[in-house]
Amino acid sequence: METVRIKFNTVDRPEFVKELRSRVNSYFKENNRSRYANSNMVIKTIFMISLYFVPYFFVLFNVFENTWSVFGLWVLMSTGMAGIGFSIMHDANHGAYSKNKNVNKYLGYMINFIGGSSDNWKIQHNVLHHTYTNIKDHDEDLGGGTLMRFSYHQKRLKVHRFQQFYAWFLYCLITVSWSIKKDFLQLERYKRKDLIKTQNITYKKAFTRLIFAKIFYYSYILVIPMVFSSQVWWLTLIFYFIMHFVCGFIISVVFQLAHIVSETKFPEPKEDGHMDNNFAIHQLYTTANFAKKNLLFSWYVGGLNYQIEHHLFPNICHVHYRKISKIVKNTAKEFNLPYYQNTLLGAITSHAKHLTKLGKHDFA
Repeated sequence: METVRIKFNTVDRPEFVKELRSRVNSYFKENNRSRYANSNMVIKTIFMISLYFVPYFFVLFNVFENTWSVFGLWVLMSTGMAGIGFSIMHDANHGAYSKNKNVNKYLGYMINFIGGSSDNWKIQHNVLHHTYTNIKDHDEDLGGGTLMRFSYHQKRLKVHRFQQFYAWFLYCLITVSWSIKKDFLQLERYKRKDLIKTQNITYKKAFTRLIFAKIFYYSYILVIPMVFSSQVWWLTLIFYFIMHFVCGFIISVVFQLAHIVSETKFPEPKEDGHMDNNFAIHQLYTTANFAKKNLLFSWYVGGLNYQIEHHLFPNICHVHYRKISKIVKNTAKEFNLPYYQNTLLGAITSHAKHLTKLGKHDFA
């Protein structure tokens, strides 16, 4: 089924967008700050990469031979894996890490080191999710397969009555799915939809890069540890999957709390594809912040708990979100627009309630 082309309402309160951009630009100018990464971001980058690769080399060189110690190293790798996704490749693939395009490009390839595809991710996340946030058939983050129902616009099945219970297990599978099959299925889908050209590459080049990326990934993360680790091969395989399960859970929950909660909206376009709001206001209605006062959590997840700021200014490095969030919140309030925010526990509860409602009711 061919989807309609989405067109946002450009005449809907353009003064809000103009004022917000002016205030955020003034913040950086008046404080003589760059929009890109600072020294704190560089330190975080080193930390996250170390959190992933130091345990990996410990496993490889058999620093610890006790099975439970090795298991702990793989779990540590899972937190580093998520941290690389949150704090490094995410900003880099948005072009927000550095004003140097090559720095962004090569740091963006870090997703290939954790089992994903930089080319696919930029299409799914930058093009589809950020442009069409919470719009059915356009935002692929709403595509949870037949087992999950995230929006009232999706068909409700009997199995959805239990989705608030089994969802958390399915979230654990997301990164292992990416690493095994999802990237290949996505690439074929993007070929049919003519989306690969958005990355200025051909399908042949994208497919070749994907093949080499997967061969490289499985060689270093699985084959080499199986050969050199003191653990038997099947334990290494189990630890590998556990690493993905933990990372998948962390990543999925963080992203779900920003959009798939009771507070956010899931707007439908008119038959001709027109939306009621302009792009910026649409982001306010479909996005929520959480755990803003939890500084350690915020540091770890790369500011992705400041999703409102991220969706409005994806080209600004996340280390600045806490400061500009005050500007965004106050400006939204002045224009009588929503600014959804919650605690971490409150956001998790809201997500669970949303899944429960969607599992039991056809309409809001």
